[in-house]
Amino acid sequence: MPLAVRVIRAEHDALSAMLRTLPLLLEAQRRAGMPPDFGALRAMLFYVDEFPERLHHTKESELLFPKLRALAPELRGTLDELDADHAQGERAIRELQHTLLAWEQMGEPRREKFEQQLRVYTVRYLNHMRREETELLPRAMTALSAADWAELDEAFGSHVDPLAPRAGQPVDEAYALLRQRILAALPAPLGWGPALPDVTPHP
Repeated sequence: MPLAVRVIRAEHDALSAMLRTLPLLLEAQRRAGMPPDFGALRAMLFYVDEFPERLHHTKESELLFPKLRALAPELRGTLDELDADHAQGERAIRELQHTLLAWEQMGEPRREKFEQQLRVYTVRYLNHMRREETELLPRAMTALSAADWAELDEAFGSHVDPLAPRAGQPVDEAYALLRQRILAALPAPLGWGPALPDVTPHP
């Protein structure tokens, strides 16, 4: 399997795990009467903005998608929609960061808006990644040449996602603290923190 595909899937897996766990973590903290860790929440949203939005999406839109437009014309409608998702994603993460700041500064009345925006963002992002993996990557595997994959492998292998580092490739020292902050806040087994407390309603 090409390195680019492995990187895309690994980065999708890391982001999916974080996005799926974040609402559960907030709910568990609320039920336990624990205050939200705004520092950790800011770190998570910064990570999404810094890596998936700016690096991962840019390489897909500027390198992978144009190759598929040329070689798989039946995917052009899908590619247009996914490109639009990429463009909208940058605005959405900035809005989510702003809403988090409003909650932190203005208190609990702003919590509901943040959690609603987070739910919408998560559903859209998970659907976006699912479409890439089920509609684009299988077709890319058959349509792209060895030269195409060599170019994509070089591009996608040129950065190290702090939540999805490859074997033998250390996380950039500049992002080591960010990785530590995020993984420490996430519950086991995804992070270094304790497992989520039981949030199942009891009679």
